[in-house]
Amino acid sequence: MDLFNPALIAQLHAPPANGVRMSMAARLAQILGTAIAEGMKTGDSFPPERDMATCFGVSRDTVRRAIDTLVRQGLVESRQGAGTFVAARVEQPLTEMSSFSDDMQLRGLRPGSHWLKRELRRPTPSESFALGLAPDCLVMHLERVRTADSVPMAIERSVLAAQLLGGNIEFGDSLYQALDAAGLGPVKAVQRLRASVVAAPDNELLGLHVGDPILHIERRSFSAEGRPLELTESLYRGDRYDYVVAMTRSAKGGVGN
Repeated sequence: MDLFNPALIAQLHAPPANGVRMSMAARLAQILGTAIAEGMKTGDSFPPERDMATCFGVSRDTVRRAIDTLVRQGLVESRQGAGTFVAARVEQPLTEMSSFSDDMQLRGLRPGSHWLKRELRRPTPSESFALGLAPDCLVMHLERVRTADSVPMAIERSVLAAQLLGGNIEFGDSLYQALDAAGLGPVKAVQRLRASVVAAPDNELLGLHVGDPILHIERRSFSAEGRPLELTESLYRGDRYDYVVAMTRSAKGGVGN
C-alpha cells in the first residue's frame, strides 16, 4: 500500500467526522495502523521519518510519536540503524496441538530458546496432583524464553516427571521432540487461557513494560493412554500472539441474535 496516498493525507487533515478531537500523532497512528491492516505485509518497511513528515505535512516529532504508538501496539518494530518495519503476529488455532518450534517453522519464522532454568526437584502438592505423581518423585522443572526470529514471544515454565526422559535435563531445545523420541509424545491437551498483565521481572524477559497485556496459558498434556505428561504455564506477548477459534453454528441453534 502507498502510505503517501493523497486520500490518506487528506484523511489526516480532515475535520473529525464524529466531533472527537485527537492529537495529530494519534490520528496519524490510527491511519498508519489501518494501512498496515489493509495492505502491508510482515517485514514491509516504513519510509524514513523525514520523508513521512514532509509528505504528511506534520513535524518529525509527530511522526516519531505515532510510530511509538504503533510499537506499543505491537504493529511495528523499530530496529536501530535499519528503520521501522511491520511486525510479525502469530495466529495459533485452538483446535490443534503442536510445539512452539513447529508453529514458528510453519510460519517461516526461526524458533529459538533462551534457557532460564533446567533442574530436578520434588514436585509441589499441586504438581503431584496434576501429574499423578507421588510426593517423593523427581520432576524436571524447565523455564525458558521462546523466540521467533530472535524476538521474545513467550515465557514457558514446564514440569514433567523426570523418569519420562530418564532424568536427562539436557535433552536439547524441543521438549516434544525428546518425548516423541522416547515414544511418549503427547497426543492431547487441556488448555486454559486468560487475559492478564505482565509483572516484573517477566516484563524484561519479554521486552515489555510492567502492566502490558499478555495471554496467560495453562496446559496439561496427555499420552494416548490418558497418562498426564506435562504441566506448563506460558506467558505470551499480547501484542504478538493471537489465538484463533473456528466455530460452526449448532444445528439446534435458534433464529435469534
